[in-house]
Amino acid sequence: MINLTTQITKYIIVILSALYTMKCFTVFRSKHEVNRGGAYVVQNILMFMVHFCCYLIIYINIPEVKVIAFYLAQVITFLATIILHSILYKRASRLLVNNMCFLLMVGFVILTRLDFDLAVRQFMIAVVAIVIALVIPIMIARFRFLEKLTVFYGILGILVIGSVSVFGMTVNGATNWIQIGPVSFQPSELAKVIFVFFVAAALQEKPSFKRVVAISAAAGAHVLLLVYQTDLGGAVIFSMVYLFMLYMATEDFRYMILGLFGFSGAALVGYKLFDHVKVRVTVWLNPWPHYTDKGYQIVQSLFAISTGSWFGVGLFKGQPLTIPIVVSDYIFSAISEEMGAVFCICLLLIYTSCFVMFINISLQLSNPFYKLLAVGLSVSYAFQIFLCVGGVTKMIPHTGVTLPLISNGGSSILSTIIVFAVIQGLYLLKQKEVHGDEKARSK
Repeated sequence: MINLTTQITKYIIVILSALYTMKCFTVFRSKHEVNRGGAYVVQNILMFMVHFCCYLIIYINIPEVKVIAFYLAQVITFLATIILHSILYKRASRLLVNNMCFLLMVGFVILTRLDFDLAVRQFMIAVVAIVIALVIPIMIARFRFLEKLTVFYGILGILVIGSVSVFGMTVNGATNWIQIGPVSFQPSELAKVIFVFFVAAALQEKPSFKRVVAISAAAGAHVLLLVYQTDLGGAVIFSMVYLFMLYMATEDFRYMILGLFGFSGAALVGYKLFDHVKVRVTVWLNPWPHYTDKGYQIVQSLFAISTGSWFGVGLFKGQPLTIPIVVSDYIFSAISEEMGAVFCICLLLIYTSCFVMFINISLQLSNPFYKLLAVGLSVSYAFQIFLCVGGVTKMIPHTGVTLPLISNGGSSILSTIIVFAVIQGLYLLKQKEVHGDEKARSK
């Protein structure tokens, strides 16, 4: 009976998730946010149905009261998040709120299946992050002095990244964590957001060549600190963010070409200097001869993805725990095995709809600082997803980057929710500009 329920439910979950994903794109048929309300309500219903189905299977396999309590706590949190955003920010993007909740829900589900205690800890961090995020949009919309704090952002970013060199500990070959008692966090996650603010403030006025050199040197200092700490995934994200923002600010493609050459040279130097980078490139090229040692992780990841096929083997029917670090770096593989490729495609499309929304907001903003801010956060968000999914599928060498809002990692959850909150603030600014123009035309 349990096997039958699991098999039936997995198809229901995929169908509901596919319908939710379709709504992520069909909402754009209506030009105004107020006309999309019905689609957002349907999304909410579908999300809570997927959530219920997943926890039904979890409870069948772990018939304990704590599972029910944890499920109800999540339902209350998601409802509160949706309702509070609709009350506090009537013009907020409901699509971003819904997608954030859906992705968090997937993370809680798969972490509950893998490690209940980690899931609870992730949930508590997410609740704190959501509370913090509720005040950020109004700050972005009202605090106009944010674009004048260039030096502050630059110094703060260097200090945040540099703190790891003094107080950090090494995890999986990278010294990018700080441990304070029972709590550990990754400063580079917060530094990503600060770095985007710095570059946006520095480049808001079309810079001269001398200014570009000065800003590039400051940006390079951030990247070099990350390379020194062997946080090469973070270094890649920072580099790509700067190149795209520089191109947007100057509209000079030569800077992009020079930057890509410089990035390629830096990647080669990193390969020569760091042994763990050589290992990752070796197993990316051909992991099979190294299956029993350094290639074990990526091979197990590929086995999991292939085993899941289109619809997955069902929650608790796979063996995702055979993949080392599955709760963070390789969580996409666990989802692929037990929930299937179709569900994973839906996840990627949901991520894509958020990215499209981010870019759409950036294109409609008139203020250069806010426009660059939206572009930088969009690129950072997109590259993190690309590096994570590309790494676990052997498309690119693995960089140890987490999957936003889903992988275990309090620092990643906090920084990503902050990114969504900042984008919401920019969306409110865009809505204010649009309504202001409409009122002016009506007069």
